This record gives sequence, C-alpha cells and structure tokens, in this order.
Amino acid sequence: MAKSELEKQNIIIIGASGHASVIIDIIERQNIYTIVGLIDSYKPLGTTLFDYEVLGNEQILPQLIKSHHVIGGIIAIGDNYSRRVMFNKIQGTVPDFNFVTAIHPNATIGKSVQIGKGTVIMPGAIANANAVISDFCILNTASTLGHDSKMDHFSSLAPGVNIAGNVTIKTSSSIGIGSCIIGGISIGSHTHIGAGSTVIKSIADFKLAYGNPAIEMRSRQVDENHLGLKSKNDMR
Repeated sequence: MAKSELEKQNIIIIGASGHASVIIDIIERQNIYTIVGLIDSYKPLGTTLFDYEVLGNEQILPQLIKSHHVIGGIIAIGDNYSRRVMFNKIQGTVPDFNFVTAIHPNATIGKSVQIGKGTVIMPGAIANANAVISDFCILNTASTLGHDSKMDHFSSLAPGVNIAGNVTIKTSSSIGIGSCIIGGISIGSHTHIGAGSTVIKSIADFKLAYGNPAIEMRSRQVDENHLGLKSKNDMR
C-alpha cells in the first residue's frame, strides 16, 4: 500500500552508477521511502543521478542520519565483493545502520519465500515457494529462483538466469547472464558461472566455470569480478 509523503521514511542510496539507477527506480515504484540523496566514494559532490545528488562518502552517514532523519538505506553496488566491502565500511561507521530491501512491484514472490536485508529483486524476477534469499543478494531482471533453493549472503543472479528447485548458491557467488542451473546441485562460495552456461553438476568454491555443460576452468580470487579483474570497489 502506497504511503503519503508525510508517512514515508528517508533513506540513502549507497552507489551512483548504473546499478543504482535501477534501484532508484524500484524504490520510487515501491513508494515506501523518500530518497534524500546518494553516497559514492568516487563521484564528485553534487553529481546527480535522476536528480538525486551525491552528498559524500560513507563517512558522512552519521551526519546524514541526524540532519536528514535518515532511517537507513541500501547498497547499490552490483559486484558482490565490492558490495561486501562497502557493507563492512558502513558497519565500521554506523554499526546499527538499517539496510532496507528493494523489491520491484512486477517481481513475483512465492509462498513462504524468505528475503534478507539489503537484497534487491528487479523487474520480472521470480522467487518460487520456500526459496531463501539471504542478506545483500541480487535477483536481476527476469531471473528465476526455483522452489526450495537458497542464495547465501552477497550472491547474485544476472538478468535471464534460471535456477531450478533445491539449488544452493553459496556466499558471494554470481551466476552470469542467461545461465541455467539444474535442480538439486550446489554452487560453491566466491564462484562465478560465466554467461550463457548450463550447469548440470555441482561446482566447487573459488572457481570460474562456464560452457554447455559448464566445467570448472580455473580457480579465482575472492576479490575478482565477473570479468576476471580485481574489483575496485567503485560502486558499480
């Protein structure tokens, strides 16, 4: 149910790149919160995104909480490792910061689905019955998470990913655009499945895997992004 402007609570968006623009759109459509501005460590003060200004970096959160009556916010960073790094920075600055969840009105959430704090569920995404989506996850546009499947903290599904039932995706792992995973298997932690892959057997921790069927190509580092580069924590 939509709230009036007087009833809405103020939040901050942490990030100011393309991923943040989608989250802003979701927050506006939810019509629950008022966005007072953006936090970004790499954008100049006054930079705007959809008319919302960059107000500073995470160090000014205590000031914003007081001056703008901010009750919380959401980390708008697409890269799993960088999102975790930013979470840790915020915890160091504001240990009790309230992370809100963004769920697009056109997403479909099944019966008894659990959704953690700071998670983003984008347009057309589907989470089927009894799925568990932990904290700070991303279900991108038109992705599907099957019944009784679980995504651990800081994991993500790219656009068009299809996950069957009873799949486990462990912490900080990412499933590339258009990939499919059959039922009953596990994707290890800090693992990336390349775009367009079909996964028919479990994949270990810290692996890059891709292909049809997907195979483990090599090991990867905890701070390696989906392009095989070191993450720069650049709010993307």
